[in-house]
Amino acid sequence: MRVLFVASECFPLIKTGGLADVVGALPRALNAQGVDVTVFLPGFPPVLKGLKKKKVIGKTFALGSGTAKLMEGETDSGLKIIALDAPELFKFEGNPYQNPDGTDRDGNGLRYAAFSRVAADLAIGRYGVSAFDVVHAHDWQAGLVSAYLSTEMAPVPASVLTLHNLAFQGLFPKMLMPDIGLPADYFAKDNLEYWDKISFLKAGIVHSHHVTTVSPSYALEIQTNEGGMGFGGLLRSRGNALSGILNGIDTEVWNPETDPDIAANFSRTKLSAKAKNKAQLQKDMGLKVSKNTPLFAVISRLTGQKGLDLLADAVPQITALGGQLMVLGSGDSAIESQFLASAKANPDSVACFIGYDEPLAHRVQAAADAIMIPSRFEPCGLTQLCAMRYGTIPVVGRVGGLNDTVIDANPAALAKNCATGVQFSPIDPHMLASAINRTFELYAAPKTWRGMAQNCMAQDVSWKKSAQQYANLYARLKG
Repeated sequence: MRVLFVASECFPLIKTGGLADVVGALPRALNAQGVDVTVFLPGFPPVLKGLKKKKVIGKTFALGSGTAKLMEGETDSGLKIIALDAPELFKFEGNPYQNPDGTDRDGNGLRYAAFSRVAADLAIGRYGVSAFDVVHAHDWQAGLVSAYLSTEMAPVPASVLTLHNLAFQGLFPKMLMPDIGLPADYFAKDNLEYWDKISFLKAGIVHSHHVTTVSPSYALEIQTNEGGMGFGGLLRSRGNALSGILNGIDTEVWNPETDPDIAANFSRTKLSAKAKNKAQLQKDMGLKVSKNTPLFAVISRLTGQKGLDLLADAVPQITALGGQLMVLGSGDSAIESQFLASAKANPDSVACFIGYDEPLAHRVQAAADAIMIPSRFEPCGLTQLCAMRYGTIPVVGRVGGLNDTVIDANPAALAKNCATGVQFSPIDPHMLASAINRTFELYAAPKTWRGMAQNCMAQDVSWKKSAQQYANLYARLKG
């Protein structure tokens, strides 16, 4: 079976968040199960630069007011890539969606409409590549793929849309309709119209044969009026054509036994070596080097969705109880400033790195005792999966994929020695404070803490089971 993934980012070629990690890892897990996956990406400079064994497919063709060609290649790991080399659309550096000041890039609507149109044509075999059996689109940037396929008279591949985060809906002015090449009557409430705008994501939800999201709990949450962000009723209407399949991580990239970025490799049975990573990070970040001081960490976008405004307010509690905090991330300027101010006021106990650094993320996961993820909503989350792989205890809001992947250290779970973290709900200052207190209490019982860390490392956080679920879905849709 041949499957075309359509996405705007893919690790290690281009990444702004967890979408790239999924698109970089899931196809390889599917390949291992006999599914032949090719990933279609926009031809951003780092994508074209990072491709190996590059060659042009077919001829140059007109696209918008410019020209384009398809570039075939692969990543270092052997993942098959086709990139849309369209300089007029994609020849710029930096974030693929936003300007440095956080505003949306001009032309995003036409840019990703053109990308989706070419993806649909590629899927049905119009560029000299054999037609695919299934096209699997990811998020709003690929939301129009199934809408374009719906206009075809000939048989088309089965289509799947995965919602990685419903908060990003691809909204554009209705005046764009004549330029994106879809019938005028598609601008309707039962189609892609949303509050007098075009929603690329809604188009994908309406027209895809099946819609998935990245955890079973999130699949239920987004069907509610509160969690659906305006799409709750629409998602409920999809019935059995909507399902939640839990994300995994690349357990070769995230492996404490072989990770080249960390100070000392370790394993579930040789957990004591984790302490060397803690000491090294404390030293490198200017924190007081102390084996027995609990080191909390954040690796995240610093936004309200992630609940990090609440955590920024809770820093005094962590330091007063004798803990340390390492923050790695960027986002809301007010949250950034608050963490930076805490680091300046408490240099021995709070460190802050604004931005993102992949090797540093590995070092932090290996060093920290606990990872803080107080999200108000979380489709799945990959950070807690990486943390568990490194024996780092997740402290999480009881939402979405965090609820599905972390076993709370309640009395029953502790008695059965199956706890892997600390959950709390509702997501408010009082319950976060309670979760922090519980974490300190657990850390003060070394045998219990070590048992939780080993439980974390025993979890299967790979893509193997979920890839099989996707393979089964593709087979069912293909018929």
